[in-house]
Amino acid sequence: MIHILNKQVENIPCLVVEKVELSNQPLPTIIFYHGFNGGKEDSLTIAYKLAKKDFRVILPDSVMHGERKKNSSQVEIELAFWDIVLQNIKELELIKFHLHSNNLIAKEQIGVGGTSMGGITTCAALTKYKWIKVAAVVMGTPNLIDYATILIDEFNKTNEQQISEQQKEEVLNELKQYDLSLQPDLLNHRALQFWHGEDDKVVPMKFALDYYEKNKDSNVENLKFVKEAGRAHNVSRIAVSETISWFSSHLTKQ
Repeated sequence: MIHILNKQVENIPCLVVEKVELSNQPLPTIIFYHGFNGGKEDSLTIAYKLAKKDFRVILPDSVMHGERKKNSSQVEIELAFWDIVLQNIKELELIKFHLHSNNLIAKEQIGVGGTSMGGITTCAALTKYKWIKVAAVVMGTPNLIDYATILIDEFNKTNEQQISEQQKEEVLNELKQYDLSLQPDLLNHRALQFWHGEDDKVVPMKFALDYYEKNKDSNVENLKFVKEAGRAHNVSRIAVSETISWFSSHLTKQ
């Protein structure tokens, strides 16, 4: 039987999804992040299916989302997009520390994944945390600089409030250290899978695909790209299935 617990992990609202009979035991553990304007409940299908395979899955709410949304306007949330991603990265270490301190991670088998903004968080986290063993990115991008440029330019086209050139440069300079496409060696042969819809207009597929094409030969066994024709910016059954298969085949081998 699978249970879903709504818990505060280091003051971060999280859903913990696991088999009842395996509660409080060390397990291969996956921290999985939702997308922009979403919440932790959005990833329950993936989490439930992973829990059936004896993983523990932690689904956090990002700041300004879910239980943490408060009264922020849509413009405020859009302006905070990269602050939210960077906060996810900081909080990821807190969540991992909590799990490790409570002896809940089996053999350092810890994976990270996410959809859209959560996939971007995952790519960025790979530049900082060597303890991430396996990663799965659904509709995300490792290329933060180019994608941030697109988001900022689009925001300025559609909003009265503007992001200045100086503010733009400050954002891009801060993101450089988290841009996996600029530092491919930081992956260091860890297992990373991308899934992307070919018709995605929200997070263009080309960024992740370019990264894959440039790095696949040096990481043949552990780097995979799955693209789906006719699919826009939404999670398909294939995306769910491929994500579960990736963690199942790679994380327990670590």
